[in-house]
Amino acid sequence: MFTSQLMKEGEITPGIATKEYISRRKRLLELLPENSLAIIAAAPVKMMTDVVPYTFRQDADYLYLTGCQQPGGVAVLGHECGLCMFMPEPKPHDVVWQGLIAGVDAALEMFKAEEAYPVSKLDKILPNMIKRSSKLFHNKLRATPTYTDLETFQNAAHVGKVSDLSIFTHELRWVKSPSELKLMKESAAIACQALLQTMLHSKTYPHEGMLSSKVEYECRMRGAQRMAFNPVVGGGPNASVIHYSRNDQKIKDGDLVLMDVGCELHGYCSDLTRTWSPCGTFSSIQEELYDLILQTNKECIRLCRPGASIRQIHNYSVELLCKGLKEIGILKRDAFRLYHQLNPTSIGHYLGMDVHDCSMISYDRPLKPGVVITIEPGIYVPSSFDGPERYQGTGIRIEDEVLITETGCEVLTGSMPKEIKHIESLLNNYSYTKGMEATTV
Repeated sequence: MFTSQLMKEGEITPGIATKEYISRRKRLLELLPENSLAIIAAAPVKMMTDVVPYTFRQDADYLYLTGCQQPGGVAVLGHECGLCMFMPEPKPHDVVWQGLIAGVDAALEMFKAEEAYPVSKLDKILPNMIKRSSKLFHNKLRATPTYTDLETFQNAAHVGKVSDLSIFTHELRWVKSPSELKLMKESAAIACQALLQTMLHSKTYPHEGMLSSKVEYECRMRGAQRMAFNPVVGGGPNASVIHYSRNDQKIKDGDLVLMDVGCELHGYCSDLTRTWSPCGTFSSIQEELYDLILQTNKECIRLCRPGASIRQIHNYSVELLCKGLKEIGILKRDAFRLYHQLNPTSIGHYLGMDVHDCSMISYDRPLKPGVVITIEPGIYVPSSFDGPERYQGTGIRIEDEVLITETGCEVLTGSMPKEIKHIESLLNNYSYTKGMEATTV
């Protein structure tokens, strides 16, 4: 496998050592109630057509605890059994078409399971493990009939003995280890470099589809396995649609383009947004709104430190934006209610193995060193908005990744320009032809 060429000795996945996976399982067992059992299923293969699968992406909890990146498995973790992995069994036909897969031997030797069996034996072994347990936890979103159809599991669920494992795994995943942070910084650097190249590309090729293709190409050429989500490339009024995904329109001269992108590197996501004018010049109206969002971005980043919470930072961002939008004249009376028509989103979210990571952790939780969040103020004025016509159909967002540190924070996407003067200088002093020649030398 390609990833095996990237791994150092002692690693199960690139950047994460075997001992770290063992430590994660140990910490989960410390959180689990006595005599309980955790059942974690791998993500299933999803089909595009009857014979064409979508690109496989592993369930974050299964990957976090085992390091195994293939579908079809079920992992069981308990105080008595340790890690027990039920592994898929390839048929000769599968090997011909899809290649070799990790089986029982790999579970013991590579993933360091204490026990391992073919998945075909799960219905004979797991029921006894369930009977001996007083409480079951499983990754509810990935629940598979392989174990949920077992009579013993259904009986346990019926009497309230089954709960969602995410309350524990999200707690573990919330604060990143040094190895995880190294991967997240690399993922952020790749996304920044890719978006910068795409920004420079936009003056010559102002088309949403081309910019979407360009940023994915640049991410993959720098080692990312996939995009973390479908890029948002909204030109002109399309930028006011928060999760716009069509990406099929030409960007009109003088319009802004909003690009929200992120890539995934060995299981860890990046996420950033920049808004700019591909023609190389912001209009005075665009500059007025952009400056409000930029100043809000900077002020909110200043609040990022241990003890603060996403909720507190969000509430401060609403105050800043409401005040600024009233001064500009977009909001008048009943500003707070109307503001939520222009920005119904949170100032940010947790980031990690999933883009919206650790959803079980409240936004009221005081932040700790090692937590990564996004700061992404924005304004989305629909064309139908009852306000000054000159602002209608405008969308602007500036999003950065922020790592909470012992003394404050570190902006992981700080290398990506966001000052108007820097963006305009880049676009107006860059020769696309020279840039292409430089990359081919």
